[in-house]
Amino acid sequence: MSLHALTLHDLHGKLEKREVSSVEITESVFQRISSTEEKLHCYITLCRDAAVQEAKRADERLKRGEASAPLLGIPVALKDIFLTRGLRTTCASKILGSFIPPYDATTVRKLKEAGAVVTGKTNMDEFAMGSSTENSAFAATRNPWNPERVPGGSSGGSAAAVAADQCIAALGTDTGGSIRQPASCCGIVGMKPTYGRVSRYGVIAFASSLDQVGPMTKDVTDCALMLEAIAGHDPSDSTSVDAPAPAYAGFLNGDIKGLRVGIPKEYFIKGIQPEVEQGVKDAIRVIERNGAGVEEISLPHTEYAVAVYYIIATAEASSNLARYDGMKYGYRAPARDLTETYMKSREEGFGAEVKRRIMLGTYALSAGYYDAYYLKAQKVRALIKRDFAEAFRKCDAIVTPTAPTTAFKIGEKTQDPLQMYLSDIFTISVNLAGLPGLSLPCGFDGDGLPIGMQIIGKHFDEATILKLAFAYEQATEWHKKKPILDHG
Repeated sequence: MSLHALTLHDLHGKLEKREVSSVEITESVFQRISSTEEKLHCYITLCRDAAVQEAKRADERLKRGEASAPLLGIPVALKDIFLTRGLRTTCASKILGSFIPPYDATTVRKLKEAGAVVTGKTNMDEFAMGSSTENSAFAATRNPWNPERVPGGSSGGSAAAVAADQCIAALGTDTGGSIRQPASCCGIVGMKPTYGRVSRYGVIAFASSLDQVGPMTKDVTDCALMLEAIAGHDPSDSTSVDAPAPAYAGFLNGDIKGLRVGIPKEYFIKGIQPEVEQGVKDAIRVIERNGAGVEEISLPHTEYAVAVYYIIATAEASSNLARYDGMKYGYRAPARDLTETYMKSREEGFGAEVKRRIMLGTYALSAGYYDAYYLKAQKVRALIKRDFAEAFRKCDAIVTPTAPTTAFKIGEKTQDPLQMYLSDIFTISVNLAGLPGLSLPCGFDGDGLPIGMQIIGKHFDEATILKLAFAYEQATEWHKKKPILDHG
């Protein structure tokens, strides 16, 4: 098997035994990128020369016999929403088309300190607003399982890159499902940690009370190792929780006997693709056979989640995106005066979906509407959070489908924003409640497209989610299947 096709933990073992070098792994990944990128458009910016230099430094560290961190010498991709010192960061927007940050995001710094090799910045929906990675100012990313399909969004570039072996692992961000939904569409593992578990410092903000950084990987073990590398308190982020992050890989023992798993009836609804429902129900049976107890639970306010999310998220986006005014940095349109500079820079710099959400959010926050929309949405958010608190009195984890369908066709939902928004119907509540959630593959539909299962845990209990996901993964073969790409 080619080096680029291996998992992070497999490659770590080979590096420790000095069977391969980081430079060899990195070259293998870039060969894979050059043979598949034209078809998939996973990346916005590649940094091959810098990556090879980082790989050489990693090999030097290995030669010196340093206690090797699991990520040392491993090629990792970054969603283009993370600030990277000296490397263009666009958020897939024309307004930041030539922006080069002066510092690294905390998560990027942590990966570099762990010795990871950065391959480049992956494509995404502009400012993380979308569920298909079609809202990019650069190109639409395509799904490696079928290039006529979307990879999901907004972290679609990272998901497709991991699935296509264009990197060994990647980072994404998740505001309403933007790690888990593309992970489901691309047949990989994607995790949104608890809000506050991973630093948001240096991550371009979309909705500050919802955004969270997380790993996107080939299997559950890699997910645990990536989370270990990025989790922990950061004084630079006021929402970062000062609590030690455990060694997550230590929980992956396959033993889930006595674990109580809740199945919310509201997540198996009319309109869900029958193969998705069947795939997840089959997966639940596997979990049960492995010793976990399963019972039906209710999350009664689920039906309001999409409406609540699109008020709160757009309101926060409207506030966060006000900084893109053509003044300090980013795109500035030629204009006669200050007002025209503001108007033209935003009109020309932002794409249609970003403009739509800014307008929705500004409206929800405007005088006379604040109480009717934003305040009411915050109250319903509290009810959604309470639903989960009640459910977790009875169970240790909750299992649901990740998305109502498998990957849809490119262009299928671009004219109907509501249909697009409903792609995140099963993931949004987790962000509103600040809980951790993970998606992993649990089957394929009749068209050969991956189906994702979501596991939701209690606050700061990523360990139980990973334990349950690992036990399921060990009992099945889904994670071993790879998309077949021509001349790959």
